[in-house]
Amino acid sequence: MKKHKILQAQIPMRWVGPLKITGSTMDEKISIPLATYETPLWHSVGRGARLSTLTEGIFATVVDERMSRSILLEADNAQQALQALQSIKTRMSELNDIVSKSSRFAKLIDINAQIVGNLLYLRLEFLTGDASGHNMVTNAADQLFPWLLQQYPYLRYSSISANYCSDKKATAVNGILGRGKNVVTEIIISRDLCRRKLNTTPEKMIDLNIKKNLIGTMIAGGLRSANAHYANMLLAFYLATGQDAANIIEGSQGVVHAEMRDDDLYFSCTIPNLIVGTVGNGKGIEFVEENLTKLGCKEARDSGENARRLAVICAAGVLCGELSLLAAQTNPGELMQAHIDLERT
Repeated sequence: MKKHKILQAQIPMRWVGPLKITGSTMDEKISIPLATYETPLWHSVGRGARLSTLTEGIFATVVDERMSRSILLEADNAQQALQALQSIKTRMSELNDIVSKSSRFAKLIDINAQIVGNLLYLRLEFLTGDASGHNMVTNAADQLFPWLLQQYPYLRYSSISANYCSDKKATAVNGILGRGKNVVTEIIISRDLCRRKLNTTPEKMIDLNIKKNLIGTMIAGGLRSANAHYANMLLAFYLATGQDAANIIEGSQGVVHAEMRDDDLYFSCTIPNLIVGTVGNGKGIEFVEENLTKLGCKEARDSGENARRLAVICAAGVLCGELSLLAAQTNPGELMQAHIDLERT
């Protein structure tokens, strides 16, 4: 078979910001790279970023982190599947001994399971250091399979990936259990700043969030999602930092919550499936390495800290874009006029 030369696709990229981010992971102002063909996104995220510098900042919390790989085993019947599951869950130390042979960074932290007939679905959940962990968890699962089949001879191999992971699919299980980093970002904006910088009011923002993001998504049949356009910011950031862009499918799941705090607007974005890494496939490209270095995500830190920092920066960018778009949509004609002005001139 003929091998074709590897080329690079040229996608417009711009640094936007700075954003002001606070919290236990970082406390600083920082600009972010966004690679996108939808160039008004730079201006929209930029508006949210400028606003963040006029407040106490975007407070970011990493609630949880894990990368999952589900494997599928078969038994003769459900009773055998249950018997194996109950035993497997008591042997985490032995399982981790096997996992450690596949990677010095992978650590099995939990097992979730479903039994369907005689089928045993095991969702293995790992810490993966600074890597997003797709290949790491698959390799770990691959090493576990022979041991499981030896220890439980009444089980049979079915698949190394059983869709209960659930990789690059918008599923309820990912929204509930999380896949990648679960990050919450929050900001408090005064009424005056809402009026001067967003051309809206706290009440309009809260009302539209309920009617558009919550009710609108519900009647559309959305799956554990209530946001305007997480995917826009995620894709632009993923492309600029060497991430697996297909992970915006589960990454776009998430909830925007807004409420009044005295006379101010409280605005938050929860992203339970933020899959990013600072090492691994896609990171060796020159512009990616430059961007990660500029973001301060290639430092000599404890395992996992660079990836958590990257996740927090990404999540803050998502909030900036979400805030700006929702504000624009409280005003008739503003959204389309922005696209006309920025894309058609």
